[in-house]
Amino acid sequence: MTTTVITNIGSLVTNDPALGDGSPLGLIENAALVLDGETVAWAGPAAQAPTADRQVDAGGRAVVPGFVDSHSHLVFAGDRTAEFNARMSGRPYKAGGIRTTVAATRAATDAELSANVARYLREALRQGTTTFETKSGYGLTVEDEARALRIAAEHTDEVTYLGAHIVSPDYADDPAAYVGLVTGEMLDACAPYARWVDVFCEEGAFDGDQARAILAAGKAKGLHPRVHANQLSYGPGVQLAVELDAASADHCTHLTDADVDALASGNTVATLLPGAEFSTRAEWPDARRLLDAGVTVALSTDCNPGSSFTSSVPFCIALAVRDMGMTPDEAVWSATAGGAAALRRTDVGRLSPGARADLAVLDAPSHVHLAYRPGVPLVSEVWRAGARRYVRSDG
Repeated sequence: MTTTVITNIGSLVTNDPALGDGSPLGLIENAALVLDGETVAWAGPAAQAPTADRQVDAGGRAVVPGFVDSHSHLVFAGDRTAEFNARMSGRPYKAGGIRTTVAATRAATDAELSANVARYLREALRQGTTTFETKSGYGLTVEDEARALRIAAEHTDEVTYLGAHIVSPDYADDPAAYVGLVTGEMLDACAPYARWVDVFCEEGAFDGDQARAILAAGKAKGLHPRVHANQLSYGPGVQLAVELDAASADHCTHLTDADVDALASGNTVATLLPGAEFSTRAEWPDARRLLDAGVTVALSTDCNPGSSFTSSVPFCIALAVRDMGMTPDEAVWSATAGGAAALRRTDVGRLSPGARADLAVLDAPSHVHLAYRPGVPLVSEVWRAGARRYVRSDG
């Protein structure tokens, strides 16, 4: 198997404190990284790097682990520009929100949906994302949810069944019947394509009892829980996520002290999604409160056509530093190792021996530039599983 040494790295984020400066980032200055096929074989000072079959010069640039985007909604069709424009212009807008996307997604062909997923994944890759999760939730029928997951599974292993996104418009007068569908026939059709089960536990979507039933049914089918929790209001979502050992509670905007304590005491990651607050002008999650309590925090894009239409993890890092109380180091860790924890993965989100060789080369001397230079396309190269997947044309 061919080995590659990437040398002359100005600053290397390993996320392994034992390898670097002892910080959570495991930072190594003047570093090198040795790849053996698809995995990392060695990381350390460039002067101590072992020989390899080929050498790549990073030119003094910073290298970070590939971003792990642990929350997205990419299987969709249609556009909600008018809704966003009205919201940002302070004008009332009467369109159907998620229901608008449901109608467009149902009408799209499989080929159109797959091409859409591929398009946004290419976009995310150019910005350094090498691992991503994506959900169903815009079909809300047995057939449409199953095909959404089948299409998603063609592009990633991290696939989430979200038949419980909202109550289907077809069941507006009988939510209990829709919960029965989500936990019965729809689940049976969807489970073979998914790793995870999710529910939007929120007033106007699914209450605590409904969410518990949906997550329990998914667990019985071998799917592990994740929860859209406490985004719009205080509620039972976070407590339910911790009780059921969900991998993540996502959004976490409105938290009581008991919610924070629960997250700090369990294995559930708090996944924060600042793109949603940016796009809706909602209250920012208090990342500082969570971090100071010892909660594991992830950062993700929540890429979706309605409330967070961004595929840029660097943009979310900048927002988290500017508006959510995170340091640049914490934000980068949360977008890499934190995202991996939210997916219960140990092979990604780090650049230490045994990890998958996923990395982003920044046209900057330090990872801090991801927050210091917001909006600037700093990612000049992306490697995934030991192969260059993207090189910026002017790099």
